[in-house]
Order: sequence, then structure tokens, then C-alpha cells
Amino acid sequence: MFDVPLPFDAFNALSDPDAQARIAAARAQLGRRAVILCHHYQRADVFKHADLTGDSLKLSRLASQSDAEVIVFCGVHFMAEVADILSRPEQIAILPDLAAGCSMADMANLAKVERCWRELATVLNPDEQVTPVTYINSAADLKAFCGAHGGIVCTSSNAPKILEWSFARRDKVLFFPDQHLGRWSGYKMGIPMERMVIWNPDLELGGLTPQQIRAAKIILWHGYCSVHQMFNPGQIARFREKYPAGKVISHPECNFEVCAQSDAVGSTETIIRVVKESAPGTRWLVGTELNLVERLAGEVKPEGKVVQFMADTICMCSTMQRIDPQHLAWTLENLAAGNVVNRIMVPQHEARLAKIALERMLATS
Repeated sequence: MFDVPLPFDAFNALSDPDAQARIAAARAQLGRRAVILCHHYQRADVFKHADLTGDSLKLSRLASQSDAEVIVFCGVHFMAEVADILSRPEQIAILPDLAAGCSMADMANLAKVERCWRELATVLNPDEQVTPVTYINSAADLKAFCGAHGGIVCTSSNAPKILEWSFARRDKVLFFPDQHLGRWSGYKMGIPMERMVIWNPDLELGGLTPQQIRAAKIILWHGYCSVHQMFNPGQIARFREKYPAGKVISHPECNFEVCAQSDAVGSTETIIRVVKESAPGTRWLVGTELNLVERLAGEVKPEGKVVQFMADTICMCSTMQRIDPQHLAWTLENLAAGNVVNRIMVPQHEARLAKIALERMLATS
């Protein structure tokens, strides 16, 4: 490896066409040594360079199956962590911009979850009564926490199946960080709303009484996705009034009322599949991130299908947007020059426990 990486400042000043040209040149030099993974929410000028695309679960699996020496993950921090955990020891995972995080993932951290576990122990025996379930949109140390406490990881596509696995082992679930995915999944399993309670980590006992905790089936963390919070039932009502034959599909990170008023609810992969398999001429209102919706709209337009974004304002994953052509060009040129920049390395003890929770998920789903 070269001792001095190529500085980013020079790349930051590149025009978009120049950045695109340098990405192409660096990729040609790297060949099969590097693989580029892109999440569906990635911006179009980066997504076009993807070797592999998908949602969190699909990309987790693809990362572990890649033969490349380097996994360049165009997504957010927790995704690159999963790639590092599941990839072979000799493989390297890179995030082109370390500022590409997830505001929802940041709403639950290890200190708060451990304090929650201690407070639950004043009411219950959590290691015997509660299965911790973390959404894949979380830090590696929370996945490790679940691995250490008999818990598991879930995604938006397998959450109901993961809850079934959890309840087969213990009576209750602590679900973090996204309350909406947990609530919708529990509702679809027939769990009464009053038995799904919100744990506010800033309040003693999460703001709950001992009686509420004992009666709960799912303890939902007070977390949410800022993108999916932008959608509301009024947007659906206006769409249905204007297009009575139109269909509505939403991501389960949306609030309960949006999901309940949708014709279908599912992960990004499900949304893509359902819309693509629908009849020609169908009109859809889609409640998920803007980049995915715009890409999908273009792909199905030749079939006469119309795909509309649910929100009234522009709403995209702003942190994932940080990975732009300039960052990707910088990353790839450094790799071609023998420099590894922005490597994501999960500490070994965390990776071991997190992998247990992830492998439980992969085996179950």
C-alpha cells in the first residue's frame, strides 16, 4: 500500500462529468478486484455504477458471497458494517463517505439499550422473558448485544418471520430502533395494539408502568425513519379521490395509519416486485424514498404504468446522498493506486457476537 492516500480535496472540485470519467477509468484498472454494492435509495449518478443492487437483506447476502478483494458499499454505515461482518477475513469493506449514516440507527445506541435492559430487569427477568430484536438498520454493537442475549436481527422483508422465531423462545420482544416496523409486523401477527408499548429511552422505565411492561408482548423503541415520517393518510386520500382505480404501496417504516390505508405494504424489494408485476396501465402511489420511486417510475413507464411519489415535498435519504460521484471516484482511484481509504472494521469481539445474530436471521429467513 502507498503511505499517502490521494487527498479528497482535489476530487471534491471535480465536475460531475469528470468524476464519472475517472470512476470509469479506475474501475477498468481495478477489474474484478473490487465490487460496488448499491442500496436502492442510492442517488442515480452513483447507482449506475453498481455491480450488485438490493435492499439490506439482499446486499448482506451478496456481500458474503462476493469473490472481490474489496467491497465498496454505496449505502450507509451500518450496511458497510454488515458487509465487514459477513465477508471473508481477507476481504475489505469500504464506505466512500464516512458521514453516510442513518438517523434512525442513531436513535438507539448501546448505552441506552443496556440501560433499558437493566431497567427491564427491575420488573422482569429479561434474559428469560424478552428476546431483543434489532432492525438491520442499527450499529454493529447493537447486533452484538442481540447475539449475546439470545436475540436476532431482522429486515423489513422478514420482520414477521423473525418475530415468530422470537416468540417461540420467549414471551416478549424488545424491538429497536424502528417502532413502525415493529408495530406493523406485530399487528399483522394479530397482536393487540395495547400490548405493543413505546419505550422512551429518555424516561425512567421508558415512560411505562411496571404493569404495562408485564402486559406487553412487544416493547417498541421510540425510533423512526425521517424519510418515511413524511408520508401521511391525507396524501393517500387525495390520491384515491383523484385516481379511484389507483393503487397504494408503502414501506413498513411508514406510520401505522399510512400502512393501514395502503393496498400493499412491503420492503423495497417487495415494492419493486409488486409494481413490476402489476398489469400494464396501472397507477401507483408509493411511500418510500424518492430515488427508488423515480428509478422505478422510469423502468415501468414503457408499460404505461404511472408511479407517483407519496409526499408533497422532495424527500430522500439525505445521509445516503452524501455518497456522490466525487467520493466514489476518490475511493476507487485510491484503491487503484494501492491505498485503502474509509475502511470499515468492526472490532473482532463485536463482529463475532453480531455475526451470531445475523446468522440466526439468515437461517430463519
